[in-house]
Amino acid sequence: MRIPKHVGIIPDGNRRWAQSKGLTKERGYDSGLDPGLEAYRVCRDIGVEEVTFYGFTTDNTKRPSYQTKAFTDACVNAAKMLVDEGASLLVIGNTNSPMFPDELRPYTQRIEPKKGQIKANLLVNYGWHWDLNTLSTAKGNNKNNIHEYIQSFDVSRLDLIIRWGGRRRLSGFLPVQSIYADFYVLDEYWPDFKNNHIHEAIDWYNKQDITLGG
Repeated sequence: MRIPKHVGIIPDGNRRWAQSKGLTKERGYDSGLDPGLEAYRVCRDIGVEEVTFYGFTTDNTKRPSYQTKAFTDACVNAAKMLVDEGASLLVIGNTNSPMFPDELRPYTQRIEPKKGQIKANLLVNYGWHWDLNTLSTAKGNNKNNIHEYIQSFDVSRLDLIIRWGGRRRLSGFLPVQSIYADFYVLDEYWPDFKNNHIHEAIDWYNKQDITLGG
């Protein structure tokens, strides 16, 4: 079986899940923490080398303040859980914005993994326009190394992106690294994550014709 080296995870549907349970929308974010750690473990155990989680975007910060606080706190807790697990964590996002949590600044430089662990990236206060902004400085330079001119330069090309919650869009998720990624969508909400979701996605990926444009 062909195992993707880098898997992207878009954990959507937290608010809709909360509403379906009779809860207020912001209650859904905490319920996505344990699924995130379990998804990391599943990917690690089947041989994936790098996993990227979509935390929240700069556009998400336009939501009501109580929701913003809830998903920010969830990202801080998710980072701590991944560090405790031993992952080689890197947090990527606009640190110049007041919406970037101070607690995550130590992880804006990749930390060393513990034995047997893999890379984990967490996008926090991330915006595709922010990521690509420095591309303007590449004019006149060697564009063969264009990857060096994006904020997320330390993140490798994605092979497979999995999105929960049924939405069939990337929502600005790492546009450079996603260029040749296969995109698998699950209708289940993220808090209803099951291990077999990852296995189903990779079984599907294994059947795709991967040419990278060739």
